[in-house]
Amino acid sequence: MTAAVRITDGTVLLVDVDAEAVVGEGTELPDSLQPKVDLPRVVAASAAGPTVVALLDRRPPLAISRDAGRTWTEAGGGLPPGFAVAVHPENPDLILFAGRNRLYVSENGGVFWRSLATEFDDIDAVAWL
Repeated sequence: MTAAVRITDGTVLLVDVDAEAVVGEGTELPDSLQPKVDLPRVVAASAAGPTVVALLDRRPPLAISRDAGRTWTEAGGGLPPGFAVAVHPENPDLILFAGRNRLYVSENGGVFWRSLATEFDDIDAVAWL
């Protein structure tokens, strides 16, 4: 699995999530399914189903809906404050979460999370490739 990470200076890094390593530089983040909202929140959605993830400015930092926003559950109680989130376009169980300088991945829809070993400068955005 490969993800793209944009840090605040505009650099895009490509990350092999399985190997937990930066594998190169990219040119830009791909278009993602982030709906335009007039709220101070980051929202990511899956193209393969009704999963929507909202990044909140509180603890826990995520709210996840598996029914297109009808109901929500809190997730990520052990995660730090978040700066970006991405749901894999084909597998809604794969969620990428960015803290200030570290990536976290869930392979089961946000129930359990693991941090990646690589640290980054301040993360601005993330996307699955």
